[in-house]
Amino acid sequence: MTIVYIICGLVGLGAGYLLTLAVQKTMATSRAKTILENAGRDAEVLKKNKLLEAREEELKIKAEAEKQANQRLSKIQSQESKLKQRELQLNQQQSENQRRMNEIETIRATVEAQINANEIRREELDHLIHDARTELEHISGLSSDEAKEKLIESLKDEAKTAAASYINDIMDEAKMTANKEAKRIVVQSIQRVATETAIENSVTIFHIDSDEIKGRIIGREGRNIRALEAATGIEIIVDDTPEAIVLSGFDPVRREIARLALHQLVADGRIHPARIEEVVAKVRKQIEEEIVETGKRTAIDLGIHGLHPDLIRLVGKMKYRSSYGQNLLQHSRETANLCAIMASELGLNPKKARRAGLLHDIGKVPDEEPELPHALLGMKLAEKYKEKPEICNAIGAHHDEIEQTSLLAPIVQVCDAISGARPGARREIVEAYIKRLNDLEQLALSYPGVLKTYAIQAGRELRVIVGADKIDDVETEKLSAEIAKRIQDEMTYPGQVKITVIRETRAVSFAK
Repeated sequence: MTIVYIICGLVGLGAGYLLTLAVQKTMATSRAKTILENAGRDAEVLKKNKLLEAREEELKIKAEAEKQANQRLSKIQSQESKLKQRELQLNQQQSENQRRMNEIETIRATVEAQINANEIRREELDHLIHDARTELEHISGLSSDEAKEKLIESLKDEAKTAAASYINDIMDEAKMTANKEAKRIVVQSIQRVATETAIENSVTIFHIDSDEIKGRIIGREGRNIRALEAATGIEIIVDDTPEAIVLSGFDPVRREIARLALHQLVADGRIHPARIEEVVAKVRKQIEEEIVETGKRTAIDLGIHGLHPDLIRLVGKMKYRSSYGQNLLQHSRETANLCAIMASELGLNPKKARRAGLLHDIGKVPDEEPELPHALLGMKLAEKYKEKPEICNAIGAHHDEIEQTSLLAPIVQVCDAISGARPGARREIVEAYIKRLNDLEQLALSYPGVLKTYAIQAGRELRVIVGADKIDDVETEKLSAEIAKRIQDEMTYPGQVKITVIRETRAVSFAK
């Protein structure tokens, strides 16, 4: 029974196991079906999605193609419209050109007709002008050439009047703008240069202790004084003037040599012809050395370097020369300083200006005396000693002997005039001064219509009184300019001369 039970149990277990296997198989089969069904559904969904994506891609491609086609179509249509507009414009231009051609042809025909008419009228006018000219010549008694000359003369007078007025306007405007600045520069230059008033004469006074020395200087039968005059080239005047001997001569160097020689002879006590010649030779050598030393010292004081030794010697010789009583070296130093100041005010090179100012009068102290004006001679000397061209031109042009080619030339010219024309700088011989005043007055009196002339302010201003019935206001301006130009061309004078022409009308009546 037990075995049966065991067998029955085992059979039951096997049946249960088999049932379980059957159930599991059924469940697996059902699960497989479900999976297959799900896979089929997923495949169907995937298929549908792919079909939808394909359709969407197809639609996109189709839309893009349609868009490109539309764009191309719009471009083609736009180009067609532009071509149509261009064709329309060309047609309009062609019609406009045709219209203009027609107008031009019409105008050409009109112009040709007018030209023909003008030719006819010109011939008629020529005949009329010829008849009128003949009639005018008959009435006036003048030929056409004479009438033309009179017309030209009247036009010349009108042009001169207009030109004089225009020149006066320009001069007034220039004076307003330039006169103030020029005065400032000149006044500042003068104020910044300290000068001396130095007047030299053609005689030198040699003072002695007693009149007994006069006899020793004269010597037996005058041999000592003759030897001294022959050695120095100076006239020695021994007269009754107490304790003084006069040395007379126009060469300051020779006067200085004679003075120093006399001083050494008197101090030594040995006065005879041989001793006189020895002392004079020794003093002459000393003076030459002093001249060179003076030139070097002057160049150093002014800060001028590189001067040729011969130019330095000429500068030293200026110490013993004078111009109208003004020491030439002092004048040259003064001019050099003025030139430097004025050049610096104008923005130029003050060193070149100072050099030109110092050398501007070296033509007055040459070793030889050629027949040349001192300005041209000084220029040739400067060229000989390798000075720069602008400095040579400034030396040669400071009295207008040659044309000024650099800005240094007018500066030297102006500063030379300032130094020579300042009060106390120079003295003038009375006869020459009076003659210059008379020449000024006579020059102005030589013009028609001038009644009286007065040279005033030491010849620096000329007052000219003209007749009111003979010269009008415009002619007074012309007369003033002509007199100024003639004075500038024909006369020599320091500084400048102001010409004032006075014209007035007076009406006088008496009440009785």
